[in-house]
Amino acid sequence: MTTTLQAISADFSGHMGEYAGAQTPADFGDVRTEYAALRKGCGVYLLNWRTKIGLRGQDRVRWLNGMITNNVRDLAIGHGAYSFLLNPQGRILGDLNAYNDGESLIVDTDLSQREKVVSTFDHFIIMDDVEIVDLQDVYSAIGVSGPRSREVLQKLGWNTDGLATLQFVTVDFQGAPVRLVRGGDPLHEGYEIWSSPEMEGPLWHALTAAGANPVGSAALEMDRIARGIPRYGQDLRERDLPQETEQQRALNFNKGCYVGQEIVERIRSRGNVHRTFTGFRINGPLPAPGTKIEAAGKEAGEVTSVTALPTGEGEQVVALGYIRREAIATRRDVLIAGSPATACDLPFSDLLVG
Repeated sequence: MTTTLQAISADFSGHMGEYAGAQTPADFGDVRTEYAALRKGCGVYLLNWRTKIGLRGQDRVRWLNGMITNNVRDLAIGHGAYSFLLNPQGRILGDLNAYNDGESLIVDTDLSQREKVVSTFDHFIIMDDVEIVDLQDVYSAIGVSGPRSREVLQKLGWNTDGLATLQFVTVDFQGAPVRLVRGGDPLHEGYEIWSSPEMEGPLWHALTAAGANPVGSAALEMDRIARGIPRYGQDLRERDLPQETEQQRALNFNKGCYVGQEIVERIRSRGNVHRTFTGFRINGPLPAPGTKIEAAGKEAGEVTSVTALPTGEGEQVVALGYIRREAIATRRDVLIAGSPATACDLPFSDLLVG
């Protein structure tokens, strides 16, 4: 068992699995109970599948602003922005959160994306005063999520009032500074806690003692899909264009040039793309990711993520995926793996009610 998992060994009675490039708890023995904690209470989970990369040097802000789709230049200290990293053809190489840490920038992304992000950064640092710094051994991270998250954090003496999405503040924990970060979904109560690795175990135990329930990646996936949040490598891929993903929060059209910007701007000036990322309710069994979607007897898209969400009347099979806009312009009835389905807006709002 790794050092990260030793922190939760007393609570762990479930299964391990791979998630976003890391071995992490898939569940703690009861996925439905864990999902209920995220919907009605407060769940606590490891973020060992996230990784952090530092950028230092006098040119760091100008340089990163020219690399990603969102505005880094105007970020206040302690604030972050969600963004895409594109290739010159405007296709998505990865997604990340970029934070202004004062004397440096911090890039936070999935561990599975780390190698591609670092190699892309390194390729584009030419005559710039920019240094890439490995922060994997500097920060450990734990997540808390759910409507009672604020209450749990208050028991540790932390005030979350006024925190904007992707804003962080330094708070005290047992005499040591840790960072409390608000999540990126404005409709959802969620936070990350960044600490030194040796503080991870005490933080985990303090959060569970305050009422947070341990949660694994299986329940996190259910929650992610219910909220309509795409994941790179699953719903976001190198063949996809930014505007197809409906993640407008990742794009800034006033920041100036960046890699792939010409394609993004061309799409904006000429109108909508042909495909759109959306949700589907399915009246049938779970289809496999990659299953084709039919509309009016023709192939019209594909499923990228699927799950079954518990409801008061059983389970509702839902999916995320891409479909051609004209296929649902007049009616939203489709077929997925032979089962009737309906295209619907994200998030699945009625299924998010605790």
